[in-house]
Amino acid sequence: MTFRAGVVTVSDKGSRGEREDLSGKEVVHMLMDISIAISETVIIPDEKDQIKETLIDLSDRKHLDLIVTTGGTGVSPRDVTPDATKEIIDKEIPGMAEAMRQESLKKTPHAMISRAVTGIRGRTLIINLPGSPRGVRENLSVILPAIKHALEKISGDESECATP
Repeated sequence: MTFRAGVVTVSDKGSRGEREDLSGKEVVHMLMDISIAISETVIIPDEKDQIKETLIDLSDRKHLDLIVTTGGTGVSPRDVTPDATKEIIDKEIPGMAEAMRQESLKKTPHAMISRAVTGIRGRTLIINLPGSPRGVRENLSVILPAIKHALEKISGDESECATP
């Protein structure tokens, strides 16, 4: 089964063309490496309503299997990606966000202030990542092995998860 993904870069400077979107490109590269088709990439400002609108559009109207955001997961006043995500998801998947933070803590104490969220809206998995290429690599690599299985289950696969 081929899964389709959208990559949403949340960045005021990126949306104004003042910064090249290296983190979004890193997400695209890593997802393509596991054969996930990239259907859409978008750069939007750190505006909560616009983030919510974009996530809803990609999940409900474009029926993407996966949405990965990059940026806006910290504690600065403009970092609202997790807040927007929490408002539109049906179920949270805390284990993925916890795994990312746990692995990142091995590299930097700043990982403990990440507010990244992972959850499901309908049949779409939504993952928040940090806004730097390095943060994307470090965090996404931790959960990459579980993404396809999660997508299969979210899409309705009823086969047993455990191996005999």
